[in-house]
Amino acid sequence: MKNDSIRADITVGKKFSFGGIAWLVLAVVDFKLLLISEKTFEKRNYHDVNVYITWEGCTLRQYLNGEFYNNLGAEKKAIAETRNNNFDNLWYGTSGGNETTDKIFLLSIDEADKYFNDSGDYINKRRKNYRGSIEDKGGYIFNAYNESRIAKEGNGKENDWWLRSPGNGGNKAAFVFTEGRIIVDGHDVKYDFNGGKGVRPALWLNL
Repeated sequence: MKNDSIRADITVGKKFSFGGIAWLVLAVVDFKLLLISEKTFEKRNYHDVNVYITWEGCTLRQYLNGEFYNNLGAEKKAIAETRNNNFDNLWYGTSGGNETTDKIFLLSIDEADKYFNDSGDYINKRRKNYRGSIEDKGGYIFNAYNESRIAKEGNGKENDWWLRSPGNGGNKAAFVFTEGRIIVDGHDVKYDFNGGKGVRPALWLNL
């Protein structure tokens, strides 16, 4: 598949079909694509118990790298193993845990900022409240790029989606809210309302 004409035709923001799922291209690096599912196709908890947990040990990671990965069929052999840094939450200091090696993963807070127009709000600690106003203790990334982060379910309804980074405590995980703001302070890892939050897998694909 290492063909320059194929690579030239794939650009950031394009849709890409793989494993029977529609993906968006977030990055093109050499002969690899960073993909994220276009839609949230199911709802799950980050973890099945509301305890202190990091991405390394959560049940959502187990599911994505087990059942979800195996259901992608023969095409899954093109998925690259990715060494993920799981950094501490920059605003709250909550531990992100150990590095992990994943086939399928969720974006981190910094990646959700970087790959959706790269505002720099997270790294520069431009903290906002839920109205979008700057606030010293604000827990959100709220900016002109919210719309680019919006994801919908199969029925067209806008949906929250989990990130792999911790929130403002060890039993919380960050996520992207329905209208696209990043909730850096997070929510309980076991979120019982309406079946959990949306799952929007990401992966690096070898061309």
